[in-house]
Amino acid sequence: MERESSLDPDTCYRAIVSHDRRFDGRFFVGVSSTGIYCRPICAVRTPKRENCTFFPTAAAAEKQGYRPCLRCRPELAPGHALSELSGRLAQAAARLIEEGFLADADLPALAARIGVTDRHLRRLFQAQYGVTPLEYAQTQRLLLAKRLLTDTALPITEVAMAAGFGSVRRFNELLRSRYGIAPGTIRRGNAAKVSADELVFELGYRPPMAWPALMAFLGARVVEGVEQFVPDMHGGSYGRTVAVEVAGRVHRGWFRLTLVPSRCLLRVAVSPTLAHAVPQVLGKVRRLCDLGCRPDVVDGHLGELAAATPGMRLPGAVDGFEIAVRAVLGQVVSVAQARAMLGRLVAAHGMPIPAPDGKLRLCFPAAADLAALAPAQLEACGIPPGKARTVNRIAHAVASGALSLEAEAPPEQTVAALCDIDGVGDWTAQYVAMRALGWPDAFPASDYALRKVMGMATAGQVRRHAAQWAPWRAYAAMHLWQRYAEQTAQTRSTGATAQAAAIIPAPEVAPLQES
Repeated sequence: MERESSLDPDTCYRAIVSHDRRFDGRFFVGVSSTGIYCRPICAVRTPKRENCTFFPTAAAAEKQGYRPCLRCRPELAPGHALSELSGRLAQAAARLIEEGFLADADLPALAARIGVTDRHLRRLFQAQYGVTPLEYAQTQRLLLAKRLLTDTALPITEVAMAAGFGSVRRFNELLRSRYGIAPGTIRRGNAAKVSADELVFELGYRPPMAWPALMAFLGARVVEGVEQFVPDMHGGSYGRTVAVEVAGRVHRGWFRLTLVPSRCLLRVAVSPTLAHAVPQVLGKVRRLCDLGCRPDVVDGHLGELAAATPGMRLPGAVDGFEIAVRAVLGQVVSVAQARAMLGRLVAAHGMPIPAPDGKLRLCFPAAADLAALAPAQLEACGIPPGKARTVNRIAHAVASGALSLEAEAPPEQTVAALCDIDGVGDWTAQYVAMRALGWPDAFPASDYALRKVMGMATAGQVRRHAAQWAPWRAYAAMHLWQRYAEQTAQTRSTGATAQAAAIIPAPEVAPLQES
């Protein structure tokens, strides 16, 4: 994201005059005549140019004394993709802060998490965002509290605790001093739209959004008990279980996703058991659905390749270790075979949770859980011996801290570390980088479907041809997989097994050398 000094005021003002959604979340406008800051898409009357000051972050606007708009709600603005920022380390720190890392840790711990000193982190963060990490964290806590007061029926005491405030008194004081409003005032009037059965939130995105493509990809890989896909004429809805550790305690529950295209929003229903892990859950949803994507930039670079499906998203992950297990079990088998193995693994070793509808009832096993098992116990789930040993090795590496598969992990080093594990090759490592790390330039060049649809015999040929799509080669792979699926469906439609086209290529059908 641009620093304040690099924001072009004329471009920013044209964006707010036109309510251009491409700029949503990329900057905020402070209006001196009202003392309020807004998103570029705010529906209020456009302020005069001389009253506008533009800021790269909500925290930078609040540092100058502006209060968030109650109409456009800055907390709903889309985030950012890792690759679009010059400061990847600063962005990784910002993501962790947004997900509540500093609620039970200090700045040195945050710096250590991303591999720098706290002094260097403060310098990087100030240069990138115009505020200190602690100032950014305070703004995120206040915006989260405002979201919880607006969107849920949680008692004010629980709102304060869930947002990371040490006391209700401190929460009340900060809200009044920074926003000039009391918690009860924000809460008033929302009782009619909240439910005790679920917490409902909204997350913004930049259009277009190829929701049917994303849903087809996730829906084809649903693991029974962990995930649920409900198709409909608009692309469908998706739900899954999740386990989140906060302050040493693991919170388990579920979330369900539904698109609201008319408002460029993703509706997120969350189980009440995750009330104290809301920032972490919403962060996982953002990564899963690639809500920080800028389709104007990605599609513009990919050109003709992206023309058929504008707004393609890179499917992410709620847990990097889970993606690694999926990738290993999917080597050289079909998607259906991989799903069957995953289903047996989860049924035997997943953690049960309360499931009102009986569908979302199991959390995927954690790395520590599978590391505690012998490979033979994995084989008992119908997993081939070689795959069982590889899963066990990855589980030990993740559980011990020797390997990180979180979004902030450096992609090149992580790919190399994965390839050092017996049973993991370049295809598996690249697929994990695509989904677990959200690395937009990952590219599994040896993938069978990519070679087939590109009409090339070797991974080297595929890799050389794909160089033109850097640094968005992962998105190119998604488009190519879709083409492969469509071609496959057309071929099948001439026979007795006709079926509709969907993104069901085979990122899980790896090259034979990894078996």
